[in-house]
Amino acid sequence: MKRIVFAALLVSGFTSVLSSKVIAQQDTTAKKKNKFEITHGIGISIESNSNKTDSTGKKSAAKGRFIGGITLTRIDWGFSRLVDNGSFTLSPKNDFLSYRGAKTSTFSFDVIQFGYRFNPNFKVYLAGGFDWTLIRLRKDITIQRGGTDLTYIEDNIHYSKNRFSNSYVHIPLNFEFRTKEDRDGKRFYFVVGPEVSFLLNGKMKQISDENGKVKTRDDYHFQPFRYGGTARIGYGWIGLFTKYYFNDMFDSPAQKGLKNMSFGITIGLN
Repeated sequence: MKRIVFAALLVSGFTSVLSSKVIAQQDTTAKKKNKFEITHGIGISIESNSNKTDSTGKKSAAKGRFIGGITLTRIDWGFSRLVDNGSFTLSPKNDFLSYRGAKTSTFSFDVIQFGYRFNPNFKVYLAGGFDWTLIRLRKDITIQRGGTDLTYIEDNIHYSKNRFSNSYVHIPLNFEFRTKEDRDGKRFYFVVGPEVSFLLNGKMKQISDENGKVKTRDDYHFQPFRYGGTARIGYGWIGLFTKYYFNDMFDSPAQKGLKNMSFGITIGLN
């Protein structure tokens, strides 16, 4: 995941510089009629320019337009929590998944989006990206692969790190509301909508003095298809997010009712 994050940051820097150059070029050719315009926040997006211009060359902001393109935005980084049949306390059958709350995290971002901006205050768009849930287990156990249920074995060695994680491709449908710009050119944002996700893989990463670093991959009974909802509120380019998934975290019958939620900081609202 570190390589993906590093690559994402490189893309962010490159696209920000590139899009800044595009904007500068547009400023020198403002009198030309373009079919598309490129705007930037973190990344690049293309918006159809179907609006008429007034005598000053400015667009009429009241009319809608299509938006879309490659982007690096809505970067979510925060904490993840397991919800066991409505409780944050794990039941005895799920106690083997006891985790360190301060080190159990989530990370996600979007890389593409397409939608329609109805006016300066409201737009709807379908996005796509990736997310990870990283559970730092308290106990010295190894989650087993295969079988009909999620099972584990207790180990006779101590792990300095025992992390149980998953990664998904997510596809959110967002409804974004925003206020007018203030004197600093910033806005308040409120974004809400459903989200579906498709499992890429599950992974265990264990570090011990006896075995060193060991990584194993499997689906580990994580749901192959996940659905839930997301809400964000922010000002300018930074804000807060929360996500809740409505179906069970695992397709294991013994873990029925165990769900996942997350919350934290989001950056790259635009």
